[in-house]
Amino acid sequence: MSDVSVSTATATIATGSLQSSPYTGRFAPSPTGSLHLGSLVAALGSFADARSRGGRWLVRMEDLDRGRLVAGSAASILRTLELFGFSWEGTVEYQSARTQHYAQALETLRALGTTFECSCSRRELESETFYPGTCRAGPRRTGPTAVRFRVPEERVRVEDRLQGIHEYTLSECGDVIIRRRDGAFAYQLAVVVDDALQGVTDVVRGADLLPSTPWQIALQRALKVPTPRYAHLPLVTELEGEKLAKSRRSVAIHPQAAGRELFGALTLLNQQPPAELESEPPAVILGWACANWRPERLAGVREVPAAAYGTSV
Repeated sequence: MSDVSVSTATATIATGSLQSSPYTGRFAPSPTGSLHLGSLVAALGSFADARSRGGRWLVRMEDLDRGRLVAGSAASILRTLELFGFSWEGTVEYQSARTQHYAQALETLRALGTTFECSCSRRELESETFYPGTCRAGPRRTGPTAVRFRVPEERVRVEDRLQGIHEYTLSECGDVIIRRRDGAFAYQLAVVVDDALQGVTDVVRGADLLPSTPWQIALQRALKVPTPRYAHLPLVTELEGEKLAKSRRSVAIHPQAAGRELFGALTLLNQQPPAELESEPPAVILGWACANWRPERLAGVREVPAAAYGTSV
């Protein structure tokens, strides 16, 4: 790929940032099942943050991992969001329909010399805390390969609105996979490209994704696209600290009790809703949440136990 082509590809990816409003947020669930409590908390936090600042709120389905998808769950998630009173701007984007953008970004990175092919299997690396650079000089064996992003030798500073300042040495994070051995594009590349193309200015999501942020910032820098502001919400966990989304109690929320469910989510987000709000319809509760959103009440909070929510979990 020539230098002209690299510039053209990068400019195409960056176009979304030029069309953005002062604040554009997004909620990006994976359609691997019904909407659960952890997802509701993330949706509510990102929605309230966007609307409280007069911003746009987008919905995107992260459906690249075909092996984990559950048929009908994307439609179910959207229907549940609507029953809970959420509304979004524009059409819902599906990553599975955007692979040409990821391919373009991958070719840009290849032309810049920032990728390499890797033949390592997951089993071979299971004892490593981060990728040790095994295939940086070339694949160790023939056969299918993943594509990894060659992280630069530098530190990345993440200034998170809720979790404070975190600094990462990229070499200690390791070279991240951006296209899998089966040919599917990986989350880290797709999310960077999508946020840039959609002009996302603010990413509000669960704290479990904070460790992914330095990789995403490094990819943004390589592709010369803007870095959004980040705010990582506390993760809803079991009492033992296990992520709720991976537990047996990660059941679907109930639209027929949407008011109570939203009230409980506001409580988990430490927004201190008045008791009488619990009996109000979803539209009233969401209106209160946006008008009274106080993200500073979550400063430094990485986890919150589901037990603080009530009895529906």
